Amino acid sequence: MPKGFQRERVAGRIRRELSEILLGFNDAELPSVYITRVELGPAYDYAKVFLAPATPTKKLDEAVLVEPLRRVAPALRGQLARRLRLRHTPELDFRLDAGKQNADRIDELLARIAKRSKPLAVLALLFGVAVPSAAAEAKKLERYEASASVMGSTLRLALYGPNKSHLASAAIAAFDEARRIDKLISDYRPDSEWSRINERAASEPVEASEETIELLTACREYSRLSEGAFDVTIGALVDTWGFFKGSGELPSPAEVRRAREAVGYEMLEIDASGRRVRFLRRGMRIDPGGIGKGYAVDRVVALVKEYGAVAALVSAGESSIYALGAPPDEPDGWLVSVRDPIDSGKSAVELRLRDESLSTSGSYEKFFVLEGKTYSHILDPRTGRPAEGVSAVSVRAASTLDSEAWTTALFVNGVEWTRKHKPANVRAYVCADGGACSWIGGE
Repeated sequence: MPKGFQRERVAGRIRRELSEILLGFNDAELPSVYITRVELGPAYDYAKVFLAPATPTKKLDEAVLVEPLRRVAPALRGQLARRLRLRHTPELDFRLDAGKQNADRIDELLARIAKRSKPLAVLALLFGVAVPSAAAEAKKLERYEASASVMGSTLRLALYGPNKSHLASAAIAAFDEARRIDKLISDYRPDSEWSRINERAASEPVEASEETIELLTACREYSRLSEGAFDVTIGALVDTWGFFKGSGELPSPAEVRRAREAVGYEMLEIDASGRRVRFLRRGMRIDPGGIGKGYAVDRVVALVKEYGAVAALVSAGESSIYALGAPPDEPDGWLVSVRDPIDSGKSAVELRLRDESLSTSGSYEKFFVLEGKTYSHILDPRTGRPAEGVSAVSVRAASTLDSEAWTTALFVNGVEWTRKHKPANVRAYVCADGGACSWIGGE
């Protein structure tokens, strides 16, 4: 059986068995949840268990939904071990599935509109997108929506074009393309090209695809322009802080120092003509976390255009969005909202996008709290520690690769650096710690 199918089969079995265990678990303090999916680590040593509330709610509260399950995780793992009888039962890492919650919210909103509108007048609603008037029917544009779990998040499409069957084909091709990219760059897949590079490049030059060479070259340029705030070689630090496993833990100063010594874009040697990659430091690892979704979104947008989509909203896990054209009767573009970094139930700002991208990085995405201090997953490669002073950054740019890379770079460099050194071709909405937000470089 191929490794990918084996992994999916084990993950599916863990999901089923764990769901049954939760139903019969004798603890009145456990919340009512359901498991949306399970993702296994490369060595099957841990399992990310994504949860959603059994009853739809407007606000996800990690303290209510996740913390009680983390408390009893050892007991749940023990019961799981007795059922599965694997050589090694993975550690359980419970996490909120914000993508599933938002998808449920969108689907519910679409259903309500459908009840009071003609079906053809119900147009895509993602991230607060406005619903056009019934005059869209006169434009004879078809609408097609689809979503799929890929790259550890939900890829959602809202497409408009003259031929619905072509749009359906575009969606299938788009998901295949995203999965191809995941197989290329994922550090959770031991058989990916980037994992192969990570395994061997400190010992010898490793042959790489032209696509990887171009992507790593772009990453190195982002590093140079951001003065090292963005660094694709940050993998060792991400692993040391535990965010590679999805949770996070406080490492010792010595561990941080050792990991920091394995980070540095200057030590990433790229031979473009010979298509080879080499690391000049042992322990170095390239990490796609700061560019992977953005790159995939750009590729998907280019692909759906080839299938005849004249307008589209493509989003990957809500952190990276590209708006192609504009929906019918909305010539100014797609209406998109940026969440408030403090209150997830509110919008900090709304804006219209047309033929441009929006990416957001926030300290609320992945973090852990220890002795009252919050440690975010957004690390400063130069210090080896979580960046401080900023709670969220959203960047508008011509490409999603640009917007995603610069959200990380501007988050790490902070407000003042952004005011002085932000590239002219991007606009940033920066929220400092405490919640004060403002545009830098115009809305």
